[in-house]
Amino acid sequence: MIESLHIEDLGVIERADLVVSPGLTALTGETGAGKTMVLTSLGLLLGQRAEAATVRTGAARALVEGAFALDPSSRAAARALEAGAELDGDLLLATRTVPAHGRSRAHLGGRAVPSSVLTEVGAQLVSVHGQADQMRLRSVAAQRAALDGLGGAEHRELCRRYARAYAAHRQAAQELDTWRASARARAQEVEALRTALAELEALDPAPGEDEALRAEADRLDHAEDLRRAVCAALALLAGDEETGQGSGPEVTALLASADRALAPAARLDPQLAEAAERVRGLGIVVADVAGELAAYLSALDADPVRQAWVHERRAELTRACRGIGAPGVEHEDVDALLEWGRKAAERLAELDGPVDTGALLTEALEAAQAELEGLAAELTEARTGLARRLEHAVTAELEGLQMRGARLLVVLDALEEPGPTGAETIRLELSAHPGAPSLPLGKGASGGELSRIMLALEVVLAEAAQPDPQLATQDADRPGSRRRTLVFDEIDAGVGGRAAREVGRRLARLARSHQVIVVTHLAQVAAWADTQLVVRKESAPGPEASLGAGPAPDGAIGVDGDDGDDGDNEVVLTRTSVEAVAGRARVRELARMLSGHEDSQAALRHAAELLEEARMAQSHA
Repeated sequence: MIESLHIEDLGVIERADLVVSPGLTALTGETGAGKTMVLTSLGLLLGQRAEAATVRTGAARALVEGAFALDPSSRAAARALEAGAELDGDLLLATRTVPAHGRSRAHLGGRAVPSSVLTEVGAQLVSVHGQADQMRLRSVAAQRAALDGLGGAEHRELCRRYARAYAAHRQAAQELDTWRASARARAQEVEALRTALAELEALDPAPGEDEALRAEADRLDHAEDLRRAVCAALALLAGDEETGQGSGPEVTALLASADRALAPAARLDPQLAEAAERVRGLGIVVADVAGELAAYLSALDADPVRQAWVHERRAELTRACRGIGAPGVEHEDVDALLEWGRKAAERLAELDGPVDTGALLTEALEAAQAELEGLAAELTEARTGLARRLEHAVTAELEGLQMRGARLLVVLDALEEPGPTGAETIRLELSAHPGAPSLPLGKGASGGELSRIMLALEVVLAEAAQPDPQLATQDADRPGSRRRTLVFDEIDAGVGGRAAREVGRRLARLARSHQVIVVTHLAQVAAWADTQLVVRKESAPGPEASLGAGPAPDGAIGVDGDDGDDGDNEVVLTRTSVEAVAGRARVRELARMLSGHEDSQAALRHAAELLEEARMAQSHA
């Protein structure tokens, strides 16, 4: 709900502060006074595109500030908080600055935000209905939304369930189509996997086999070098293997002598015991190493047949790592090749195993189809009932709006198969009088009739959402009320007389559950308002224009009966003010709207009668 608006230097408005009623606020004034600028200011706060041309002539920038009361737990509050805004209790402050040159800036709750955030938050708080919105009422989407809006929360949940079922059915159909379209590719993949796995099975590599063969190949290729090195080391450690004599004292004999020399001394001096023990350990280690070298030497084989086989096997494994698997992919080693084989076997079982994926996908599609058809039938039945309710309720409202004999018809055209929003299209048609054929709103309704149909729809939908007007009125009077705002821009266009009075009556009814702002030229509508704001254009003398000083600024006019070329002329600046009127001032404004003369006694009496009639009607509502 809008609590207040502050406007500076926007169009002809130099400065204005508007306090809006929580119920029905009427915005009135002469044609061209600047009512459009008030709506423009609200549009800026709702994220509409900012035009530098709207900045008041001579001003550096235009500024619009608005205070919105909203539920801190609402989606609008959540989106504002997500954007970094801060709430002042249940108030959200929005600001839009439009410079004469450069880009506009938007702030929400004290935080700079893109104008798109204002649009997202504003869409949850305010609905604007103007001539363009009446044209949108002719769209299929808007007509479907009007019908579904009558069903309340339970029907909205049914629509959401249907939308989820439709998405699930579409996904299941796409998955099955993809499976069927790829049948040839799967067959080729199965054949390739079988061939590769057959090659791998014939090769039968062992884990780590390539590394083991590489080490063996190195030993076989350098067998003589290895034999000479081991023999030399063994001779030094334990003597010549064949004669038992080395070229000099062997290490094992020397360590044995050292051990014998230290043994008696270690018993005499404990400090030598550790050294003697270490010498004895060295003898044991050297003996072990000599034994290992002797065993290695006896096992060292330089068989050329084995050498050739090892090289051939390594070549086979290398070719397998390069050739088995996906084209262009080389496996790093045999272990990687075996891991690919394991995954390939799993993939082959998936494609060609006992589980029929195509059958499973078909079953999933059939289940999704059954659920979708069931929800489509349920939604169609619900909409059929809502269509009768909407026809009856709106037709009754149109009767009161002086469209006697006119009937709204809701036509449900079945689709060949369920679509994203249901199994039918929804079309609103108007029968202008008894016996007349019903025509779609785009063909059978004038601009004025569309205005009244839109108002009738809003009233019906609002009363369906708030079935107890007494509770709605009590809530509207509660401090901090956070109701949605509906703005009607000249919704009474094309109507007059008794029809205009009924438009005002219905706007007042709508204001029991919503905050309503209406821009109107009709006193019969404005009389029903809780607050009436008058936009007035004023002329104020500005600085004198000197001869040759240049043209007067935009919005300034010359007086004294000439065209402003005389240097003695005074310059007059045009400004617009907005003020709330009450009591006699309001009667005079209504009289002006009725007759064009605010001092006409007949018009004044008529204005007072309109106010009294509206007051009495609302007191008995």
